[in-house]
Amino acid sequence: MSGTRTEHDSMGELAVPAQALYGAQTQRALQNFPVSGQRLPADFIRALLLAKLAAARANRALGLLSPAIADAIADACLQLLADDGLMAHFPLDVYQTGSGTSSNMNANEVLARLAAQTLGQPVSANDHVNCSQSSNDTIPSAIHIAAALALQQQLLPALQHLRATIDAKALQVGHYVKTGRTHLMDAMPVRLGQVLQGWASQLAANEQRLQALQPQLLQLAQGGTAVGTGINAHPEFAARFCAHLAQHTGLAFCPAPDYFAAIGAQDTAVALSGQLRTTAVSLMKIANDLRWMNSGPLAGLGEIELEALQPGSSIMPGKVNPVIAEATCMVAAQVMGLDGAIAIAGQSGNFELNVMLPLIANNLLQSLSLLGNVSRLLADRAIAGFRVHEDRLQQALARNPVLVTALNPLIGYDRAAAIAKQAYAQGRPVIDVAAELSGISRAELERLLDPARLTDGGLG
Repeated sequence: MSGTRTEHDSMGELAVPAQALYGAQTQRALQNFPVSGQRLPADFIRALLLAKLAAARANRALGLLSPAIADAIADACLQLLADDGLMAHFPLDVYQTGSGTSSNMNANEVLARLAAQTLGQPVSANDHVNCSQSSNDTIPSAIHIAAALALQQQLLPALQHLRATIDAKALQVGHYVKTGRTHLMDAMPVRLGQVLQGWASQLAANEQRLQALQPQLLQLAQGGTAVGTGINAHPEFAARFCAHLAQHTGLAFCPAPDYFAAIGAQDTAVALSGQLRTTAVSLMKIANDLRWMNSGPLAGLGEIELEALQPGSSIMPGKVNPVIAEATCMVAAQVMGLDGAIAIAGQSGNFELNVMLPLIANNLLQSLSLLGNVSRLLADRAIAGFRVHEDRLQQALARNPVLVTALNPLIGYDRAAAIAKQAYAQGRPVIDVAAELSGISRAELERLLDPARLTDGGLG
């Protein structure tokens, strides 16, 4: 066939594009799985190549591969890791064989061909590149490697940046007092700094929970091979593999304490996904608070004004929408959905192997990436630049009948409620009605009903 070459595997011969680095098994998978057109994330492929790099170096040290072949494989890994066009060599669909064997063999074939070109002699995808390994321990290990790196290098720094931005904004606008709201109804006043500190505390708690999972992510299935027994792997392979990987990444990877659990289940990935969902919930709460405070400019709350980033309507001139907050909410919804799929996939550990590994890899890394990206946008394009409308805050505070709550200890709940109802019905400031009905002097009412004082529990 024009533009092809003939490759073979254990099932026979197959035509492969002439310039492709991959071989017959990758080509079969391309033909078998034309499902979504969506490839596994580049971060997963890089993690898979890091695993192949560590395996080649471990096999060399153990004398299981000749130095020439092991070095050629390692050099091929480094070459691909530095290649911006990496994904051209890894074309397989996410929705493939549940073990990820197709992607493992894709990597093996590409590395074998590159290594053979360097050496000028054949290099086997199975016997050399895959030495001491199985798809069944390599793919779960690659999931952990990719997630650990993404967590350490992408998401946690992004959340820390968002929290630092909120802290800085709190110093800038924290003194403003606004109407608090429960059930979307007027409640006792709060300082804007207290609102922002609540957001920052949510993020700090998410960071702590994510960091707590990192030690489990660093435990790898590599060394368990096919079913967890370690067949065809040297007894020292797993430890040496992790040592080489740690040296290259700076993360303290180690062999899993139980290979059967690490291969047959994906509980750590499910737990991480659950915490990513919690992080998404926190981001959606923050984004929705921003949307509500920004609502208006006339018929909404109008307490703050988010940065105007783009026209908000194709038909209504002058309209500006809270686009970053909306994008954040969509990301949060997507992460929640991805987590649902991961939970189902995590249940698919049938005996000695989970058989939805590619889906777990794709969804987990997509969630990590989405949350990291949108956290930085929320920080830089929404929170850092919003303006406070102090006049709107003061207008709402002056007419808030709920301020009368501060009088409960002096006049009782029922009398305070009557004052609040009359103030609301007559559209008058609560202090004016209280001055008429409470028997408390105007000067004392001004002190008792001072919104700023009430943000400290009314004890100041």
